[in-house]
Amino acid sequence: MNTDHRPAHPSRLYPGEWPTWIVVIAVYSGWTGILLAYRAQLLNLPITTVLLAVWVAWFMSLQHELIHGHPTRRPWLNALFGYAPLSVWYPYALYRDSHLLHHTDSSLTLPDIDPESTYISQAHWAQAGPFKRRLLRIRKTFLGRLLLGPPWGVLALVTCEYTTIARGDWRRAPMWLGHGLLCVAMLYAIQRFAGIPAWYYLLAVTWPALALASVRSFYEHRAQPMVPERTVINEGGWFTRLLFLNNNLHAVHHARPDVPWYSLPAFYRAQRATFLSANGNFHVPGGYLQLLRQYAVRPVDDPAHPAMEQRPVEAAA
Repeated sequence: MNTDHRPAHPSRLYPGEWPTWIVVIAVYSGWTGILLAYRAQLLNLPITTVLLAVWVAWFMSLQHELIHGHPTRRPWLNALFGYAPLSVWYPYALYRDSHLLHHTDSSLTLPDIDPESTYISQAHWAQAGPFKRRLLRIRKTFLGRLLLGPPWGVLALVTCEYTTIARGDWRRAPMWLGHGLLCVAMLYAIQRFAGIPAWYYLLAVTWPALALASVRSFYEHRAQPMVPERTVINEGGWFTRLLFLNNNLHAVHHARPDVPWYSLPAFYRAQRATFLSANGNFHVPGGYLQLLRQYAVRPVDDPAHPAMEQRPVEAAA
């Protein structure tokens, strides 16, 4: 696919990348404002819980933008806005490193190589018992992704980190220590000043937030020999476009990860036919409601990665 037609630099369209700055301000002020409104009894607990879950999911989308060099050209400054542990379970530095590895497009979807792959290898599938195979198939449904995605991901993270430490590798210990201290401070402040117990924030806010964020990644990649055909274009509605900061246009993002979220729709519209041709028309025109209708309880594909010849990016250029 021809990606030489680069859009104007964001600073020429939006001086200082002000749309992203607005999101930064909205995420942090909104999250704080929800807690203050609950403390002042302007919001009841159920509404507060729903709003906090949405805001934390939005914060995770903001972290994705920060990783890709927005709103400034200084990674350390962008990182300052991402280190807050609003979502608790995943340290920003760990997410940053694994996500950048995910952007090795030639490895997309490959089990044990792509850190964001939802597939398992044929060998692991052969070793799995009936119960695990059933769970793996359920996780490939829309509702299963919502229910099993968060605990499955956290359990995989804990297992991976435990294995790393058991091998004697303590290099990530400072990261976890810093993140843990931030989490303790945040949860204490939430409980002390807003009156929301730490356990409640963990279970009733961050868990649904992870589930909501997992909607975006439910079917954003598929196993295909042609690398560009592995990444979806999902034309979601206005709410999901804002919540996911246009990352639903995922093939566009993978083709040009430097393009900021607010420029992706125009960039896509200008080359829509080219993008859809390049990704093999891997296209969800009805957005996430279409995925819900089609795959609520039906697996979107097979959990085991198919044995196939891997063909590089250049094959589709």
